[in-house]
Amino acid sequence: MPAPRTPARASTPRTAPPARSRTTARTTPARTPSQTRTRAAGAPRRDARPPLTPAEAAALRDALAARDAHTRRETLARGQAAALRAGVTPEQLAAARAAVAARRSGSRPTGGRGTGRRPAPARRAPARGRTKRTAPPAERTGSRWSTRIGVVATSALLLPAVLALGLPVSDLPAGSDDTVTLALTARSSLLEQADLYRRLEQTADQRRARLQQAETAEQAARERVDEQRSAVGSGAAVLYRSGPADRLPVFSLDVRDADAAPTVLRQQAVADRIGSGIETAVVRAERAAADLVAAGARVDAARADLALAEERAAEVLVTVRSEVDDLPPEVSGVLAGIGSIPVAGPQQARNDAVMRRWQDYLTRLATAGIAPPPAASLTDPAALPTGFSPALDADGRPVPGVAWAVIGNQPVTVLPAETVAAVSNALSQLGKPFVPGSTGPETYDCGGFTAASWLMGGYALGRSPQDQWAGGSAVPVRDLQVGDLVFSPGGTDVGMYLGDGDVVGASAATYQVGVRTLEPGASAVRVTAPAPAQPNAPLPVLADRTGDCGAPLPVAGPVSPAWGGWSNGRIPVEALCRLGVDGHALRCDAAASYGRLAEAYTAEFGTPMCITDSYRSFGAQVGAYYRKPTLAAVPGTSNHGWALAVDLCDGINVAGTPQWSWMTAHAARFGFVQPDWARPGGEKPEPWHWEYGRIS
Repeated sequence: MPAPRTPARASTPRTAPPARSRTTARTTPARTPSQTRTRAAGAPRRDARPPLTPAEAAALRDALAARDAHTRRETLARGQAAALRAGVTPEQLAAARAAVAARRSGSRPTGGRGTGRRPAPARRAPARGRTKRTAPPAERTGSRWSTRIGVVATSALLLPAVLALGLPVSDLPAGSDDTVTLALTARSSLLEQADLYRRLEQTADQRRARLQQAETAEQAARERVDEQRSAVGSGAAVLYRSGPADRLPVFSLDVRDADAAPTVLRQQAVADRIGSGIETAVVRAERAAADLVAAGARVDAARADLALAEERAAEVLVTVRSEVDDLPPEVSGVLAGIGSIPVAGPQQARNDAVMRRWQDYLTRLATAGIAPPPAASLTDPAALPTGFSPALDADGRPVPGVAWAVIGNQPVTVLPAETVAAVSNALSQLGKPFVPGSTGPETYDCGGFTAASWLMGGYALGRSPQDQWAGGSAVPVRDLQVGDLVFSPGGTDVGMYLGDGDVVGASAATYQVGVRTLEPGASAVRVTAPAPAQPNAPLPVLADRTGDCGAPLPVAGPVSPAWGGWSNGRIPVEALCRLGVDGHALRCDAAASYGRLAEAYTAEFGTPMCITDSYRSFGAQVGAYYRKPTLAAVPGTSNHGWALAVDLCDGINVAGTPQWSWMTAHAARFGFVQPDWARPGGEKPEPWHWEYGRIS
């Protein structure tokens, strides 16, 4: 694979590693039951995907437990054997096998009769009254992921995993049954961990806000204490400097001087008032001090709560890194092909080329028995795992974060396991829509895409490109490695480097996740390298990169409505955003603007905006042209086929009404205009027709 390039023979690489090396054979020491994690496959995600039913979840847990027992060569309990046999119906087994076989052959499944091998029968529990000796556990080979499912019939886990991911069985990537199952299981587990991390991060943010409020309250309490103590001190100083006659003027009364009595009594009243004020100040100071103690306790509690949430979030990242460290390369290759949305034209060809290059690279590693090592083991070039050599740059200096291994007689760059997982998950999102401010799993912006991809590799990044640049370890562009984050000039856009000058990212220019060319003047950071002691200086902002994720500002004049590589009416609905009304959908930026327009319309008229048409597929255009040949556009030419036009109703469809007049006055603020041909007196008046931008 050119991306993790085969380096020039700048130095003599180390010889092939010994037999028990992680890089030469998929053999690991036997693990104890406590060391083997048995996470249930197909764990439900907290999103719109259909969750497993309780019965399916219970059957899956029993099947996993039975599998682990079988791996250790223990006798299956009667209930476990029954669960293994009944984990999935015969019809489901046949359908799943048929779908996998159809995927391989390129045909569609033909019915309920399956193809391929019969599933291995479950082990029966020994008959009552017999004693069956349990064989000692044999040394286990392969990674932790491979032993998770090795003895379970493929379909028994494949179907629940597909349900959890919301993927049709027929859309699974090509690969062996077990490899596809492992990839689905790994993806489900990683998605579950990523969702848990996001929830813990949200909790941490809330607790961080409470801590800030508590610290603000504590500072205010401290200021009140200082104020009250100052008042008490001032009063005490006055009393200290005053004499007895000043503190108790009544003692100066003289029966012989009756005229002085009123003055003396007035002075005594003033002295009493001063004394009372000092006493009040003392009480207030004591209360303020008590409030300060309570505020300090609240700060300590908030700080402890925040530390607990941060600790739990860090533990999740450790768990993710541990899981991806055990993923075989061939499983990561299959994982890269799960979930992507097809596009059309040159963009699809480019996406496919990068996908093949990545999967070929992983296949090469798997064939050679090389497992990507953890990133932590590649930080010191002088202390690499057995069988690896330091990767060298053009000047012969070690490259941090990667290594070389030998395949045949040539060195090949080996990436960390975390990088492999992040890149595979990034490629699995190809074709997903671009939406500003979103972090997945259905839509992304540029920073949300890279953050979500690296979270699946066990690293938490900042939300924005600027945050990701500030916290990363800067690397020269000439030393780029696959997985590095690359930033456009000005730092407003970010993507993930794939090698050979290719970058994958959520593009504001094409409104989708796709592969593009590395921009001249880009900057880069390496995620797996140690973070800098001080944040990187902000990248200089460019005046022409002020759009979302650095998209160039639109130029004046007509522009082509084509986007995303699709032709008119051929845009997959997965690449669009729903409007929330009867399945209507538009390009995601148009959908967001339509939502704001509809809110303003409802505030003005008290009724929801009425819509009759939005994106119109090619098939829908054919139907419309058949029904209304004089009104509908020729199929493949309708403005609705670009997912940028809507037809409205309930008064907006009649020129001169208050609703239509309001639209003509306000729709442009939300990006919607009525083309000249559709206006009253135009070539083909359609007052109901509005477009996002001037596309016709």
